[in-house]
Amino acid sequence: MEASVNSIETFGLVDGPGIRTVIFLNGCKLRCKFCHNPETWLKKENNYSEEELLKKILRNKPYFKNNGGVTFSGGEPLLQYDFLVSICKKLKKENIHIAIDTAGIGNGNYKELLENIDMVLLDIKAITKESYLDITRKDELDEFFNFINQLNKTNVDVWIRQVIIPEVNDNKDYMENLAEFLHKNIKNIKRIDFLPFHTLGFTKYEELKIVNPYKNKPAMDKEKSDELYKYFISKYKENKS
Repeated sequence: MEASVNSIETFGLVDGPGIRTVIFLNGCKLRCKFCHNPETWLKKENNYSEEELLKKILRNKPYFKNNGGVTFSGGEPLLQYDFLVSICKKLKKENIHIAIDTAGIGNGNYKELLENIDMVLLDIKAITKESYLDITRKDELDEFFNFINQLNKTNVDVWIRQVIIPEVNDNKDYMENLAEFLHKNIKNIKRIDFLPFHTLGFTKYEELKIVNPYKNKPAMDKEKSDELYKYFISKYKENKS
């Protein structure tokens, strides 16, 4: 079995706990306005066999220690589902911690994969149908809820990731709605991260000759993002109490 891989990061420190090998897979249904990896949107030809990737990952196993492992990211890793299930089963036998960084937008059935991973880094794009369609430019919120429903039937740990975008969701109303949404809809949340919108991927749009809908939008102020996070956490705790 083979996969379409965009890149591999061997000492990742932000895509899950510990030191991780991060596999960025090609292909994504969404076209998020804030995406900083537009080069991963299209699924290109397969360029890695399962055996090749396993060797790369196992070579790094000594660095994983107690809490590191492998993270499959993208793009949207769920779109290479059969490959993902197959390689995750083999990694499980090696006692390697497995995470997937996903928007939850695959092709419908996620049960077998969820049985063979340890963690989901879940990207929250938006929480209403209208805003989801505006930000992702795709009508896929129902599929996101389908993924959540299947995820909630497992004991898989969940890390939430929310990009904070100037004049889009950088306000207290959104913080309150997000806190309520997460409390009501997603189980097993172990961590919630805010990721300030940045402009580091803008040159990729130019190189790929893709229209950048946020080309005039400034980077999110980190201090304001941190303040919003404190407000969000206070509301999230209120919902849990």
